[in-house]
Amino acid sequence: MQNTMFSKIMLMLTLILFAVCPVQGQSQKLKEPVQISNQITGKYVIPESPEWVNNAVFYQIYPQTFYDSDNDGIGDLQGIIQKLDYIKSLGVDGVWINPFFESPFNDAGYDISDYYKVAPRYGTNEDAKQLFEEAHKRGLKILFDFVASYTSMEHPWFKASAQQKENKYTNWYIWTDNIWNNPPRSFSDSFVKGMGTRNGQYMRNFFYSQPALNYGFSNPDPKQKWELGVDHPDVLSMREEMKNVVRYWMSLGADGFRADMAGSLAKTDRTTGNEQFFTTQEDATKSFWREVRAMLKEEFPQAFIVSEWSSPVTALDGCFHADFFHWFDGYNDLFQKEGWRILNGVSEGYSYFDVEGKGNITHFLEKYMEQYLPTVGKGYICLPLGNHDNARLGNQRTAEDLEMIYAFGITMPGVTFLYYGNEIGMRQLPETWPQVEGAYKPRNGARTPMQWTGGKNLGFSYASEDKLYLPVDPAQDAPNVTAQEKDPNSLLNRTRQLIRLKHTEPALANYAEFIPLYAKENTYPFVYARAKDKDVIVVVMNPSGKEVSAEFELNVDFKKTLLLAGKELKLNKSGKNISVIVPGRTYSVIKLQ
Repeated sequence: MQNTMFSKIMLMLTLILFAVCPVQGQSQKLKEPVQISNQITGKYVIPESPEWVNNAVFYQIYPQTFYDSDNDGIGDLQGIIQKLDYIKSLGVDGVWINPFFESPFNDAGYDISDYYKVAPRYGTNEDAKQLFEEAHKRGLKILFDFVASYTSMEHPWFKASAQQKENKYTNWYIWTDNIWNNPPRSFSDSFVKGMGTRNGQYMRNFFYSQPALNYGFSNPDPKQKWELGVDHPDVLSMREEMKNVVRYWMSLGADGFRADMAGSLAKTDRTTGNEQFFTTQEDATKSFWREVRAMLKEEFPQAFIVSEWSSPVTALDGCFHADFFHWFDGYNDLFQKEGWRILNGVSEGYSYFDVEGKGNITHFLEKYMEQYLPTVGKGYICLPLGNHDNARLGNQRTAEDLEMIYAFGITMPGVTFLYYGNEIGMRQLPETWPQVEGAYKPRNGARTPMQWTGGKNLGFSYASEDKLYLPVDPAQDAPNVTAQEKDPNSLLNRTRQLIRLKHTEPALANYAEFIPLYAKENTYPFVYARAKDKDVIVVVMNPSGKEVSAEFELNVDFKKTLLLAGKELKLNKSGKNISVIVPGRTYSVIKLQ
């Protein structure tokens, strides 16, 4: 613990005090402030969220490639319904489904042309309702993907907004007032010319075909008359309609949503470089999400909402119950040093979970603790185990390596999200794979069909190969569900066992205390504790290929240990001093007794 960065973390842990909030599911309240330090206390604060979230694990489904029920080569909602028993067997509590709304599919469905209608290739609104109902029969929750910051240019709202004659939708999108006059340089590359009959340029939020909805400008420039304030009546009208979208799907049976690009709603002119401008922009965006959360609390109190903000301190400030924290280099340093840009999704050997042992856990931990400490009791941080935007985790890694990564994700604080197919070790396919619907590399190789069997198209579809949304893994040893179901020691069954721990061990509750015990720069292993009351679990991670050792202090007395997952390790103790020798490619989840 002499390492400077780790000392900084311990100082942060010691100094920060968190106010007490009601502990859900218990009749009593903690009587004193919860102090987080380098000492294990077993104290905790449960964030204000539906009680079912507190131990929840989610399974992410990319609907195009999960299961094709009608053999047209594209996955659909009926396909998901047919696989709900399998999903339930994983032990997860819910499912997040990427957008299934009507779309021209320039961006795989994130370019929505009708918020109120299921895309015909996936089915109908009745199929969505049936999906919600069938999931609920199995005790599963369903989150839809809420794309609130932009639509497709094919959306009727945008088509009306692109007309010169004023109408209800004129200001629902951001348009300049003259096609010849370019907007301020701070918005360079953000506007598109020559669309529709309107004399102006429209702002895009991502691809050119995804015009930004108008949540207003937090600091409108008086010289730019088209910059409307966040309280402009047309802006407020659009915001209310977006709330109605949420109401519609919640009324149909959804259990919440994941908010795409949640932090990119309100805009501001960045010309000044004034930090105040960024702050007010952030506040204006937060105000909308707070309104949505308040609406849900009143009308749908069991709803759960999670953001793609990657700034938990911001997102958990009264806006969301949880935030995906993965768009930062510390996350990439865990699994893929170059993140989504990496060639073929293969790590170069510098991320922490690579066998080369060249990773640096302190880089991740410092970034993580900066967000974790201020948000304890306010909401949950999600470190996703893969997703549709990143390369898969399964290249050049054994099942044992992947099991260790999943053990890390499941034993860390927060709500776990597991990407479909990772439970069987699906691989990242080459960059030469077709780039479909905006799925540029490495996304294309991470969105391939689920591998159910060893048969035709690996059980995804009976359509001819040329009709498949994306080709399946052609490898002779491509992992599949059927084969792994038969093997008690398969990655699939070991993943199930890890998920089960989340529900059976109090110290692995999403809100339980988290204490780093051993983390040194460019050094292995990583050791941390989770605790709730008197339940304490110690997790030891050594993904490197060489034997390592660690010495740390543990202020909790114990007589024996119980191995919950991984390989048996002996914790040698002398008073409060603990030492451990860890073989290469080894992890242990150890309960102190």
